Amino acid sequence: MADAHAKPHHDYHLVNPSPWPLVGASFAFLTAVGLILSMHASEMALGRFGLPLLGVGVAGLLYVMASWWFDVVHEAETGDHTRVVQIGLRYGMILFIASEVMFFVAWFWAFFDASLFTNEAIQYGRVAFTGGVWPPKGIEVLDPLNLPLLNTLILLTSGATVTWAHHALLHDDRQGLQAGLTLTVLLGICFTCVQAWEYAHAPFAFKNSIYGATFFMATGFHGAHVIIGTIFLIVCLARAHAGQFKPEQHLGFEFAAWYWHFVDVVWLFLFCCIYVWGSWGATIEGAAG
Repeated sequence: MADAHAKPHHDYHLVNPSPWPLVGASFAFLTAVGLILSMHASEMALGRFGLPLLGVGVAGLLYVMASWWFDVVHEAETGDHTRVVQIGLRYGMILFIASEVMFFVAWFWAFFDASLFTNEAIQYGRVAFTGGVWPPKGIEVLDPLNLPLLNTLILLTSGATVTWAHHALLHDDRQGLQAGLTLTVLLGICFTCVQAWEYAHAPFAFKNSIYGATFFMATGFHGAHVIIGTIFLIVCLARAHAGQFKPEQHLGFEFAAWYWHFVDVVWLFLFCCIYVWGSWGATIEGAAG
């Protein structure tokens, strides 16, 4: 009976009892409390504890995430991820990416609502911020054929390198896998550096500008996804060096590749809609003189 319980005769994985959901929820609560206290430090007696609680909460969450994912990797290495389990995990990743798509739908909605209805009667207060035109009067925009185009080429190239890495893995080419992943990580870091430079020298700010608010929310949210995807790929690179991926089973890398391609596609929409179309007919930074 005990042996039958230890080795079930089915393809489903019954997860062992884990402390991480409870521990993660506790640290998430600490993070929320610390964030609230730090925001109202001058108004609350316990405000001085805000930043320490926030630091402990964030550090704890990072620890829980790393430990939980380590357990998932261990499950894969010990054969718990059967074909049936892999199908379920793929569905989960697809639904996660779908939820991320809806985040970007919200940012695009905000951008197009502001840009297409600059003088809508029901949005009478918007005219004061836009002057009834888009981009708003007095706004100098970034040249889409400068740094934005460079970042587009960087991301498209990174999509090719991660596909190369995946193809190499399927053919059990370990050197090609590691080389492709290394190049993808480096390109992701380059993208982030270029965008940071762009933000630092942008001719408009986030506050007091509906153009700046919609621009930075959409592109900044995407930039956060690039950073997350880069970390995802760095972990895959470390696992590739450890020889943990096999041609017949490499869900971790497959999900990282899906996520990276999703980031690529979203950037193409951002580049075409916000950088190119959104700046059409506007004054380009540095071109006024």
